[in-house]
Amino acid sequence: MEAESVSLFTAIGLSEQKAKETVKNETLSLLLREAIVQAQKILGSAVDKVTGTLLYNVATRLKDTKRLGFLVGYIASKKIGTDLQLNAALDYIKSHPLDPIDAKDFEKVCGVGVTVTPEQIEEAVESAIQKFKAQLLAERYHFNMGLLMGEARNKLKWADGKIIKNEVDMQVLHLLGPKTEADLEKKPKVTKPKAGEPEKKSGVAVNGEIKLESASLMEQLRGEALKFHKPGENYKTEGYIVTPKTMELLKKHLEITGGQIRTRFPPEPNGILHIGHAKAINFNFGYAMANGGICFLRYDDTNPEKEEEKYFTAIKDMVEWLGYKPYAVTHASDNFNQLYEWAVELIRRGQAYVCHQKVEEIKGHNPPPSPWRDRPVEESLLLFEGMKKGKFAEGEATLRMKLVMEDGKMDPVAYRIKYTPHHRTGDKWCIYPTYDYTHCLCDSIEHITHSLCTKEFQARRSSYFWLCNALDVYCPVQWEYGRLNLHYTVVSKRKIIKLVETGAVRDWDDPRLFTLTALRRRGFPPEAINNFCARVGVTVAQTTMEPHLLEACVREVLNETAPRVMAVLDPLKVTITNFPAEKVSIRKRIPSFGNFSTLNFYCTFQISSNLIG
Repeated sequence: MEAESVSLFTAIGLSEQKAKETVKNETLSLLLREAIVQAQKILGSAVDKVTGTLLYNVATRLKDTKRLGFLVGYIASKKIGTDLQLNAALDYIKSHPLDPIDAKDFEKVCGVGVTVTPEQIEEAVESAIQKFKAQLLAERYHFNMGLLMGEARNKLKWADGKIIKNEVDMQVLHLLGPKTEADLEKKPKVTKPKAGEPEKKSGVAVNGEIKLESASLMEQLRGEALKFHKPGENYKTEGYIVTPKTMELLKKHLEITGGQIRTRFPPEPNGILHIGHAKAINFNFGYAMANGGICFLRYDDTNPEKEEEKYFTAIKDMVEWLGYKPYAVTHASDNFNQLYEWAVELIRRGQAYVCHQKVEEIKGHNPPPSPWRDRPVEESLLLFEGMKKGKFAEGEATLRMKLVMEDGKMDPVAYRIKYTPHHRTGDKWCIYPTYDYTHCLCDSIEHITHSLCTKEFQARRSSYFWLCNALDVYCPVQWEYGRLNLHYTVVSKRKIIKLVETGAVRDWDDPRLFTLTALRRRGFPPEAINNFCARVGVTVAQTTMEPHLLEACVREVLNETAPRVMAVLDPLKVTITNFPAEKVSIRKRIPSFGNFSTLNFYCTFQISSNLIG
């Protein structure tokens, strides 16, 4: 079977190595075989290499496999014959996940039947060259010919790229003539600073506004942010789950938000923010501000055992110190009633159950399955009500959701029992929701468009999408990015708490730490921290930087903003013995140098006339 598949795949143009790799991917292999068989039936003969390449691209990129036969029909009949048309077709299908496809609209969007003549290509290239003629003559063959290609492509969307390139090469040669020795010399490269290295100009946050001198915020918050979906187009994101109610919910979402970008910074109030949080603050607030959106400061206050009022105050203080003003300050506890009602609804839908396994039993990635997973809905409803009324001891019962997460963990806990008063709700609740249950639903309530979180939460993405869809509520998109760490320091709140509790450091603002309160105490300006975060950028990979790169950002800001003074701490008394007067006061003005302020020195000289010379 494997040899047969390899032979079939090489026949459509795949290399033997690529064919063997494809066979190892069972899902891809089945889709590609199905596409080839359908194409052969339509063609009545073997599949040529051009068609085979398009079929392979469809099998690897098409997420809605129900539309496979539809696309294969267009490819086999040569109505879709280029990668450009296929890209348009895949985008169209992705944007119409549930709607029946309108063939006329589809063909119009994909350029089916459109013919581009050589004369049209020649005219488009001539127009492009005329637009850039002055720059082209000045730079000659060092000019970026891609601009000419792009200009011509904009006028002739469905033209063959190879034909356009040949026409560009021919017309440029006719205009400039053959290449000279100067044209063959390599253009000197512009050296770009490495990630984390300070640039000469940068952006800072002042009074809640991002001010940039050399680059826009989105250029500095580069990387993954450029791939983000537009508001209301959540379904275009890789891995997003579309249900029969998705489009209706997204329509209501757009009516509520008006197409506005919405993000949130959701810290747990169980410690002081550190330098890693500064990156999250800059990314969440910065991305929203750069796109005319809003950002919430939402406290994830679902664990009353570790939360203190001083942390709530300090978190808000640090966010504002960095120059950002939240659109609103919210709490997960604001939604405790709604979250409880949704938990009851989840049980009614058969998607959650009350479990009596101990915490130790369900730890790790391969815990034994719960013997209570299939208990009747009515029984789970009564037990969950009993949990709420305090009929069980801590750890005796939990509410668990029926799903398998991306890391293989089964049935995460949604509610657990804690007999600890909450700082905002007091003794009203003795059951509290977990992060896996609370976070996505609070995002949904606040109509967040982009739920930005660090890479370790990627395993929670499946539960994020699953829970919103299980309750038929608006589902935002979770985007993950790499954490920011520093060498030679501790940036884990759990570890810093241990240092504080054991007396290894005085408190959270001990200058040896890299908490934001400690950095402020050391005299680090907030603009320097924002610059540092922007220069590190936003990528999927975890970033570990050297502390001296942060210090370089500090020096750069202080060089421009810090006031300078000069003073004589230990003045010397000078005695002159041959001056005729008894005393004289001499005032000497020292001119300013650079940023140094003008200083006045006052020297009193005591005169004695008994010394000759």
